Parts: sequence; C-alpha cells; structure tokens
Amino acid sequence: MDMMRPLHYHIRIDTDLDRFRFSGTATIRFHADRPSRYILLNSLELAVWKVISQEDRGDTPCSFRIDPEKETVAIDLPGERTGEINLRIEYEGLINDRMAGFYRSRYTGDDGGPRYMAVTQFQESDARRAFPCIDHPGVKSVFEVELICDAHLTAVSNTAIQKETGLENDRKRVVFEATPPMSTYLVFFGVAEFDALQDSTDRRIRALAVPKAATYAEFGLEFTRQALQFCEQYYDLPYPLSKLDVIAVPDFAFGAMENWGAITFRENLLLLYPGTTSSAGKERICEVIAHEIAHQWFGNLVTPNDWTFLWLNESFATYFGFGVVDHYYPEWHIWDQFIHTQTEAALKRDALQETFSIEIPGGEHVVINTSTAPIIYSKGGSILRQLEGFIGHDDFQKGLRHYLESHAYGNASSRHLWEAFENISQLPITRMMKSWIEQPGYPMIEVQRDGHLLAITQNRFSYLPGSAESTWQVPVTVRVFPESGDPFDAQMLLDGQHGTIDIGDHVAAYKINPEHTGFYRVLYRDPVNIEALGARVLTKELPEIDRWGLQNDLHALFCSGLVPLDEYLSFLRVYHDEDAFLPLISLTSNLFGTFLIADQSAQKRIGAAALAMVEGALARIGYEPDDGESHGTSNLRDQILFQAVLYGSKDAEKRTRTLFDQLTSGSPVHPDILKSIMQSGALFGDGETFDWFEDRLRSTDSEHERLQITSAIGCFRESSLIERALEFTLGTIPDRNKFIPIVAMAANPYAMPHLWTWYTANLERIEAFHPLLYERVVAALIPVCGLDRYDELVDYFNRYMQEKDLARDVIKLSLEKLEINRRIRERLMDAYPDPGM
Repeated sequence: MDMMRPLHYHIRIDTDLDRFRFSGTATIRFHADRPSRYILLNSLELAVWKVISQEDRGDTPCSFRIDPEKETVAIDLPGERTGEINLRIEYEGLINDRMAGFYRSRYTGDDGGPRYMAVTQFQESDARRAFPCIDHPGVKSVFEVELICDAHLTAVSNTAIQKETGLENDRKRVVFEATPPMSTYLVFFGVAEFDALQDSTDRRIRALAVPKAATYAEFGLEFTRQALQFCEQYYDLPYPLSKLDVIAVPDFAFGAMENWGAITFRENLLLLYPGTTSSAGKERICEVIAHEIAHQWFGNLVTPNDWTFLWLNESFATYFGFGVVDHYYPEWHIWDQFIHTQTEAALKRDALQETFSIEIPGGEHVVINTSTAPIIYSKGGSILRQLEGFIGHDDFQKGLRHYLESHAYGNASSRHLWEAFENISQLPITRMMKSWIEQPGYPMIEVQRDGHLLAITQNRFSYLPGSAESTWQVPVTVRVFPESGDPFDAQMLLDGQHGTIDIGDHVAAYKINPEHTGFYRVLYRDPVNIEALGARVLTKELPEIDRWGLQNDLHALFCSGLVPLDEYLSFLRVYHDEDAFLPLISLTSNLFGTFLIADQSAQKRIGAAALAMVEGALARIGYEPDDGESHGTSNLRDQILFQAVLYGSKDAEKRTRTLFDQLTSGSPVHPDILKSIMQSGALFGDGETFDWFEDRLRSTDSEHERLQITSAIGCFRESSLIERALEFTLGTIPDRNKFIPIVAMAANPYAMPHLWTWYTANLERIEAFHPLLYERVVAALIPVCGLDRYDELVDYFNRYMQEKDLARDVIKLSLEKLEINRRIRERLMDAYPDPGM
C-alpha cells in the first residue's frame, strides 16, 4: 500500500433507477514511491470495460485482468512508471438489492405503489462494489463525486453541492465539493425523492427522508445539532465539513453508518413517530445519533491504520453514544442502559471460550456481526469506562484531545492512543491497557477475608472449563462499610494472580468493584459478607448499580456451575421491594433466560420465583404508564409485562387483553406499553388477530410500529398461527426485518419447537438474508433448538461449517452457548427431579 498511494479520486456515477443499473467513471491519481509496471485495485461485481493511462504524451489504453475470487482488478501500466500516475477506469454495475455497495431501497409512494432510492453502504469493504479503489482504511484520499440522475431526484454525497447542471431528457449533473483525505468505506452517494428538513439554528445540518416522513425527523435533527455541539466542545476540534446530512433509509441492514457528512440510519433510529415511538425508542434514537456523530472524529478524522484497530472507532463511538445523551438528558439515567445493554452483554459474550481480543490479531478479516460487536463495541466501550475511572475524567478528556489533534486527517493504532494518555497522565497506561485490549476474556476476582486483610486472586472467568489462563492489570477498588462511620474506598492495581488489600478492623461489610467501573466478575468466599451486602440491598443503602452487580455476578457464577440455582434464588429475596430499573431489568432477564432453557420441573420453580418478582414489580410501578414517570420505569414495565403474561399472571393477562381489544377497536395505546400489548394480543390471538396485524403492517407509516408488529408476530402460541407466521416472515416481511419474528420465536416457549423444522426446510431462502441478519437468525435458533436434539444439531452444523463459509464465527459461539445451556439444564434436572419420573 505504501508503494502505490491513491491521492485523489474523481468518481462519476450515472444512475438508472428504472433498470437498477449504473455506469461509472473513476479517475484516480496515484503516487508510486518505487518503479512499478502494474496497479492492483479492489473491484467486485463491476463490469470494467476500459482503462486509460492519462499522461502528458496522451492517453494510452491499458490491459487489465479481473479476479472475482480475490475481488481485484490488476491493471498493466504502459511501461515502468514512478511518481504521479493517472488512470481513468470506465465500468458498469448493478444497483443491487443486498443492502451493500450501491444498492436500492424500496418504499411506498402516495399511490401505494413501490418507489426506490439508490444509496451506498461501504463498511467494511464494499466500496469496491461501486468503484475500483484501494479499499482499505489505512489508505486515505481526496474524493470528488459527480452524480447524474433524473432531474426530480435529490442527489447527496459527503460534501456540499458545488454545481448543478440540467441535461437532456429531464436529467441533471450534480458535482460535489472535494472531501478531506478520507478512507473509501466512508464515501457516500445517493439519489432519491428525499424530503428535507433544515435545522433552524445550525444551517449546516439537515435531515432527509422519504416523502412526508421528514416531518418525523424534527427531534432527531435537534439532537444531531446538540450532539455535534457537544463533540466539538469536548474534543476541542471543530467539525471540518461545511454540511452534515442525517438520512433515513428504509432498507438498511445495520443501525446506522457514519459516512462523513452524510450519516445514514434505519428509519426508526432517526425518525420519532408520535403515538408509536416509546421512551426506549426515543433514547435509542439519541444514543445512535450520538454514536454516529462521535464517529465524525473517531473513525473519520482519525482512522485506524488497519481493521485490527477497528475498536478505536467503535469503542469510542459506543462510549460517547451514551455520554452525549447523559449530558443533555441526565434524568434518563442512560448509563444504566449502558451497563445493561453494553457491559452486561459484553461480560456474557466474553465469558465464552469462542471469543477474541478487542484488538483483532493482525491479518484477520474483520466483519461486524453478532460475534464481534459485543467485543469491539460493548467490551471496548466498557474498558474505556474502566480507564476513565482509573485516570480520572480530566486526564481522560485531555488524552483524547491530544490523540485526535496529533493524528487528525491521518491514521492511528492503539499505540498512539496509549502514548497520548501517558503523555497527559504520566501513568503506565500502555502496560495496563495492553492486558485488556490484546488478550481475550476477563478476570474473576475471588475474595477471601482474613481479619483485616482481603486475599485477592484473579483467574479467567468462563462458563465452560478449559479456557487458557491469563492475568490482567486489574484496578481493584473495595468499598468498605465500617461498623461505625462513613464508607471509604481502598484500592490496588492487581498486577499478578494474587494480592492483598488492608481494609482495617471493625468492618461490617465490603463491596468489591463499587459502581462497577471494573470489567470483571467477583466471587466472595465469605458468606457473612454476602449476607451483610444483601441487607444493604434490601435497605437500598447500596446504589442501583451495585444492587445490579451483586445479583448479576451471582447469576453468571450459577451459569458457570460455581453456585447452585437455589443460592441465586435465595439471594434474590432481598430484591422483593426493588423498583429500580437496572437491577430489576437484569434479574428478570436472567430469570427469563433460565426459565426458557429449563426442563418442565425446573421451569415450575423458576417460573414461580420469576412470577412473584415481576408481579411485585408491576404492583409497585403500575401496569400502565403515568405522566412524569422516569424512562427507567417505562422501559422496565415494557420488558416485564409480557414476561408476566408468559409466566401465567392472570392480572397481567386480563389487563393486556383488554388493552389489545382497545387497540384493535381503533383506540390508541400508550407507546411505552404498545409492544407488550401487541405481544400479549398475539399470544391469545386467533386468525382474525393475525389478519389485523397484517393490515396494520401494511397501513402504518411508522417504522417503529412495524418493528413492534413483526416482533409480535413471533409471539403466537397456536401451532397453525406459528406456521403462518413463519411463512409470512419469509414471504411478506421486508428483508431488513425478517430476523425479528424469528428472534421473538426463539424466546417463545410455544414457538421454539417449530423453528428447527422450519429452518432446515427453508434453508436456501434463509441463507439469502443479508449476512448480518442471517447470523442473527442462527444465533437465536441454535442455543435453544438444540436442547431437545443436541447430537443432531451439533452434527448438522459441524458438517455445515465444513461445506459453507456462512456465519461460521456465529455458529461456533452459538454451539458453545448451546453446550452451556445443556449443562445448565442437566444441573437443574439433577437439582429438581421430575416427581413423576
């Protein structure tokens, strides 16, 4: 790459949305450091038909060879060349329907007929589907884009329009300003019947959506401006482009994409629909917008040298996605969501043997999927939270400013980040952080009290035995509760397997990892202390995050076989008066997950405990939303209301059925419980209920409601309706959302038995899903469907991985989850034998 560097691309794309084709001309200026006779570019599914070398002496045609398997085009230069080289490449391609490269997205016009837009999605390596290029993040160039399209369409790219010219046949040419130096995966261009909404305060910012939908972008547009303002101030670097578009795209495989100056989103992650977008949906809109705005610095301004360092993009964007929201909406307590959706998810994912380091080993191809995202995004963001807790907020901010300023418009690696933090903090950051970034897994801190000393031991935590042993530099904090006086903290950096902390005498209790900034599990070998901490849960002397952490660690220890279920359930008794979002959302999710994989006898015991927990919580917070209640309360209710119905709560059933009848009669239901009401309506529904869902799916203009309906379609319990739902998923639900009913069915005890037969009978149709969405289906299906056919399913997927390359990483981790679930079920069967056996 260093030998042949592209300095400038001029890309002209002539779009034909009637035939879903485009023709392109890529004029590229290279600099060759050493004499070369050829140039190797990436190209995929492009029909290259002419390559011209442009030199002072004139244009010379070049021969070229296309290798579809390697996704390259090798161009022979007209002799040995060094210094500046200019090539013009003419080619054609398809505007595909696979949500990758230059693709078409379908929506419904005013007349009810189909309409299409053409947009790009290039990360990680799909720019090569739209123009020949060196498609690597470490290679930055300036891009000038020119689009030719029908005159009534809006053309959009990364930068502002420089010139627009009318052409014959009601066509136009739109030329855009040159970009700063940037990587190919950040290039964007699109044409569509966009409606625009301009920000009234910051004229750089506008929202684009399909006709009549831009009105729903007002909230997202305002928060885009706020997030941009926060990042400019926090990083002390201005946003460098003259405009920023946020674009709602109907068909989109990911959540959003940070294209520099032209950020694309799933519609429900940018547009707020009155009456159907819930409080949780509003939070998610803000979090995703903030995530993508943070990328304008982390990833766009400073780009990783290689995909090995992708975490430098995604971990920071994840972290600031929550930090920005907390700045503007502190009353939402969004960091509770970070702990639940990011840290907790990462702890579960990284406890598998089938895991990997945050910093991907060099040379490995990186794909963001169900396997990688919890590590690169969630664990990475959690490790940054741990680092900020270790060095302090001020040095964390100064270190980031130093890093961004030093590498602006260039590339960086992890080493550059550690150097920036060390330069500011004067602490040995490199050694500590390498232990967290460059090796997989995380520690379990085992604690044994001996008088005034705590003996601390670290070992790698995993659900299954046999993981390779590792050690980390662990910032261990102990909050000490003396018999009299205020609590105080004792700290150490555990730099080996063993260490000690002096907590003094006359100690009533101690809590390892207060506020859970540390990314590790804790095993207390001190029953007296566990009882004392439980008493502080009961009185709520411990903050919400510590009440979350105690039960969450204990559940993980149960899953690994280190403690029995009865010990976990017994400890949960101290939560009988709990009403806070974070501890309740976690423990109810943990109980529900265990309930789903248990045999019938154990299900009765778990279900009884879970039912008491969720009914008690609903009695305290109410079955329906109240004006002015916290987002946490709203989010909790929508999570546990349908769980209560599944556990057999007569009160929850009666209330939800009444509200569903109200909904189907045309009266609105509060958006904060709409999902639960639809799920319950499906559970008790019949054929007419299914018809209502079909009609509602066709008629609503709210993508948020469409998602709720597709999830509810996975909640039927009648066998004939489950089969109808499975066929409806394949035949009618848009490709972008086909995975949603399947994920819902994998958590529906009535639907689970149908999934394996459906999967094997429709494999080719399911494999045709977008790779990311196919992986979500596999990840939901394997861990539960294999419990009653373990040998059959394991053998099937082992053969599958030998024959096919689809979803291999996700299949491996899902098979490991299946093995974990199988072992849990066996332990439960031993502990709670069926009395009829």
